[in-house]
Amino acid sequence: MTALLEHDVPGGAHWSLLLRAGRVLRLTALDDGAVCSTLLFAAGDPVDRLNVPDTLKAQMSARIRPPMVLMSDRGAALASVTGSSLDWHDCLTGHSLDGHVAEFGPTSYGTDRNDWRRSARSGLLSELRKHGRGPADLHACVNFFAKVAIGADGDLAHVPDHARAGDWVSLRAEQDLLVVLSTAPHPMSTAWAPGAVRAEVEAGAPYGPDDPSVTFRPESARALANAQAVLA
Repeated sequence: MTALLEHDVPGGAHWSLLLRAGRVLRLTALDDGAVCSTLLFAAGDPVDRLNVPDTLKAQMSARIRPPMVLMSDRGAALASVTGSSLDWHDCLTGHSLDGHVAEFGPTSYGTDRNDWRRSARSGLLSELRKHGRGPADLHACVNFFAKVAIGADGDLAHVPDHARAGDWVSLRAEQDLLVVLSTAPHPMSTAWAPGAVRAEVEAGAPYGPDDPSVTFRPESARALANAQAVLA
């Protein structure tokens, strides 16, 4: 399918876009170990945003994978995960903070220029300000292409290089969205090795009651119906 929009987000950078309802956002890792920390907001509502705890609880999962629905604070579907080359995307550990970046040594634009190391929080806030938002709008994110599972010692363990170049995930917008992305490394990464991510917007196709996201769970079907009510 021909992309309506294509943009490469370099490793350690950030970007945002307005995604119309019905369109599909495809994210592709361009480097091994890429991570894409992602925030979602209902574009037409100043407060409704992705609610990761409700998304997980309603769909009995501790990870994001197809055909799950990403739900808002008000129980409406924001986006459906329509496909992915990976069956695990982290949503438990949040985005990286300035303190995580400081562990890799001092950095500044004056000395490092475009290789200046910035946290996902810094990048996400930079994008949010472009849309009249700020720190109060930060929320639990999805770290696409990352995996964090229970290790042998019972603690959460980051799985390095879970994604390889070419891995992808696609999201169908169920209502008009503001999507905010950061490609800074995962907060549990032990090295500064950010990977680039390609974002492509494609025209979506209508779907019916047999759509995998509709039939996944009663809660996902309800969230999709709630999203349709928002659009009505």
